[in-house]
Amino acid sequence: MKITLRLIFYLVSVIAVAAIGFSFWQAHQEGLRLKNELERRASVIADSLKESIEPLLSRNSPESIKRIVNKFSNRERLIGVSVCDLEGNLLAVSANLELFLNESPKALQDSLQEVARLNSEYGEFVDFGGRLVHMYSIPLAADESSIHVLTLFHDRSYITERVGRIWINSFWRALIQSLLVGLTTLVLIYLSVMTPIKRTTDWIRRLRRGELVEEIDPRHRVLLGPLAGEISKMAKSLGLARIAAEEEARLRQSSESLWTAERLKEFVKVKFGDRPLFAVSNREPYMHFKKGKEIECIVPASGLVTAIEPVLRACGGTWIAQGSGTADRETVDRHDKLRVPPEEPQYVLRRVWVTKEEENGFYHGFANEGLWPLCHIAHTRPIFRAGDWAQYEAVNKKFAEAVLEELEGSKEPCVLIQDYHFALLPRLIKSKRPDARVAIFWHIPWPNPESFGICPWQKEILGGMLGADIIGFHTQFHCNNFMETVDRILESRIDYEHLTVHQANHTTWVKSFPISINFAGTSSSKAANDESRESLLAKYGIQARFMGVGVDRLDYTKGILERFRGIENFLESNPSYIGKFTFVELGAPSRTAIPRYAEFVAEIENEALRINERFKAKNWQPILLLKKHHSHKEIQPFYKAADLCLVTSLHDGMNLVAKEFVSSRDDEAGVLILSKFTGASRELSDSLIINPYDAVETAEAIKTALMMTAEEQGERMRSMREIVKERNIYKWASDLVGELARIRLVRPV
Repeated sequence: MKITLRLIFYLVSVIAVAAIGFSFWQAHQEGLRLKNELERRASVIADSLKESIEPLLSRNSPESIKRIVNKFSNRERLIGVSVCDLEGNLLAVSANLELFLNESPKALQDSLQEVARLNSEYGEFVDFGGRLVHMYSIPLAADESSIHVLTLFHDRSYITERVGRIWINSFWRALIQSLLVGLTTLVLIYLSVMTPIKRTTDWIRRLRRGELVEEIDPRHRVLLGPLAGEISKMAKSLGLARIAAEEEARLRQSSESLWTAERLKEFVKVKFGDRPLFAVSNREPYMHFKKGKEIECIVPASGLVTAIEPVLRACGGTWIAQGSGTADRETVDRHDKLRVPPEEPQYVLRRVWVTKEEENGFYHGFANEGLWPLCHIAHTRPIFRAGDWAQYEAVNKKFAEAVLEELEGSKEPCVLIQDYHFALLPRLIKSKRPDARVAIFWHIPWPNPESFGICPWQKEILGGMLGADIIGFHTQFHCNNFMETVDRILESRIDYEHLTVHQANHTTWVKSFPISINFAGTSSSKAANDESRESLLAKYGIQARFMGVGVDRLDYTKGILERFRGIENFLESNPSYIGKFTFVELGAPSRTAIPRYAEFVAEIENEALRINERFKAKNWQPILLLKKHHSHKEIQPFYKAADLCLVTSLHDGMNLVAKEFVSSRDDEAGVLILSKFTGASRELSDSLIINPYDAVETAEAIKTALMMTAEEQGERMRSMREIVKERNIYKWASDLVGELARIRLVRPV
């Protein structure tokens, strides 16, 4: 409060000084204006009298002159008029002026001398017998021998009064303004500064005590925006640190060991020392887009980004990826690099630029119309074009050049290559840097040898991958498929017992590393900002007692059409749930430039429309399709409010949506219905595991989930949460990095 009063005092003082300075200037200007106006008036009257008196002087008519002088003596603010010679001898004088002239003859004499000296009119302001007077004298010429002077005497006291009134009015104006400004400032400071500070202080105090708090209200950030943002980040870090400390203490008591970001950081430091870590992927973790005149940074929706980003945050290093945002070039330095995350930089992002032609062939063509359907075996025919393969090779070489440039000056670097976009990259890097430890993690399934055999460039793909020291898959089943594929296609020595491939004096280890997420769920209490099922559905004009949720890219491998048909079968078999159960599909458009994907989106929309038209009732519909890119913040309320989550992939490497749903359910409620064709089904055995092609089985699982008791839900969810917590992303990274560190590099002879 003292600071506020001091601020108001200084503010009022500055306003008062400014008001006084302005009043002084205004009074001074007004005084000059009035004086100039008085002199002009005196000049006009004097000229008029001169024309009348000079002829009378020539005729020597003093009586007529006296009459004229007395006639003009009653003008406004005119004290009187006198006519005299240069010696001061009065020829005519106003009756009321003669007394003043007798009391102060020197003032008139001085004026006459100036007129004689200048031989022109002369005006001045004098104190005439204690009275403020303006004297204006003008010479009168009757003949050459006789010169007389006409003098006008004006009262100038009104000027002083007018200036005085200006000072008084300015004083009261300044006083009132100061009070109003001070009062307004006090109110504004209280409402816009003190109240937010008080609330923020209370928020920090509650946070320090370990209480559950919501985010700072954006309405309280008007004047404290940057500070509030930093406080929120600090509070989040503090909360995570407290959670980690509590978890660490609990684990010590129970002799458990949990992988955390800090533990991974120390593990990497022990295994690799100062050797740098490099990650390579097609998708970048941060994209910059132009939004009007501003540049906006977003985190793209990607399971790969969700998995890899915590590792780079923990260990630092460099992430090399394709720059695809409209403002990406504007945000990098001359080496195409920038530090990320923007709010708290922890590692370097190196962007590689791919032309539109290269992207069409490399990404849309060979990677997603060829390898993607080939590996997923989801009954979409792979398309292989020689032009696409050429672009795939070209982009892999372009990335290899960027990676090798980054590796310069580093000894035995660790390179983690991500996914099917860069099957050729391990060999390209290893051939130039045999001292590099290279791993490639294949995030999608690996098909059986018969399926993979249709690829025209199967030898080149396998040869490129086998340049790595480690090839990682989500499941042992995919590892086995890969080993059999190599055995069928390439000349090599294969050890099935240790899962190694030896070719051209190089050994590649093939291992399963089930990927996971950064498990953050720890509290069983309900967060203050969680939305209820009712409020979520009310935004779309829907009322329902039960809610299911699905979160997917709109991809034909995710089994979304099969999911909708399972819901239709459920409502057919259980009409009592019509009007009560709504399924929300959060679908992110994906690869819309590929015709098959555009067709698939249309199929999804038509199927949802058909089922909704069949069952739709007032204020209710069975399927709510929300087709847009949703942030994690937007998805979380649906995860937490849903009675069940449907993951019905027809073929998936892991599927992190299943693990995200489990992680979000800190209330230990809800049921996960999971396709047996996902890698996650091998870990989350307490989910309801289904064949997504079987609509009846899907319908029965939905009914089982909705009828399951809270006790059984809790038991299943607790078990799955323990698995996701223990086998988190840091555990995955430690396994991969640990295996890579154990590799014995073969030095070239």
